[in-house]
Amino acid sequence: MRFRRIAALLLAALFLLLNTGQAQAAGYRYWSFWERGGNAWTYATQGPATARPADGDVQGFRFSVSEDSQDASQPRGTADFTTICADTPARDGKKRVALVLDFGTPSDAPSGETPPPARTACAQISPDATTAEALASVAKPLRYNTNALLCAIAGYPEKGCGEQVSTDSEQSTPSNDDAGPTASVWAGIAAIAVLAAAAIWQTRRRKHG
Repeated sequence: MRFRRIAALLLAALFLLLNTGQAQAAGYRYWSFWERGGNAWTYATQGPATARPADGDVQGFRFSVSEDSQDASQPRGTADFTTICADTPARDGKKRVALVLDFGTPSDAPSGETPPPARTACAQISPDATTAEALASVAKPLRYNTNALLCAIAGYPEKGCGEQVSTDSEQSTPSNDDAGPTASVWAGIAAIAVLAAAAIWQTRRRKHG
């Protein structure tokens, strides 16, 4: 019975160790797209290339490292249409869209790059224009990848596009679901094996003592 308890404890420790290694989850470094409703940001349900904002809408972009839309950081700063578009008078045949561009924090930035200060812009575009067109009118150069994913706004970042990064080391890592345990996990497994051998030896010694 004593040996069974020891084995159960060791198995539990191994389970926790393996889960700890997996818990160092990787996120993705990318531009997230947001829509403003009242006083709150909502993660956009479609991309900027297909979204068609109405006159007076407020939309935002935030560059950050996050695991998914539930974890994504919202744009910071002023998000009031009247304030952002105060110096852009209304024109017939045009719509105005307020944009909040948050380039993120230094910890979000790719290695060797520094995020520009966050800023706002008022895009005045044709009534049927998309958010991507609104963005292009005020924040060139834009950069997209071959899958039409928005990679850079106003030239930032200079390289990379939605790459997977380690959330603890902030270093880019390849996406590989078949990757094995890390060195620290193997070291933990070895330590548990040593403890298990010692426990078995101790149990046998008492049994034959």
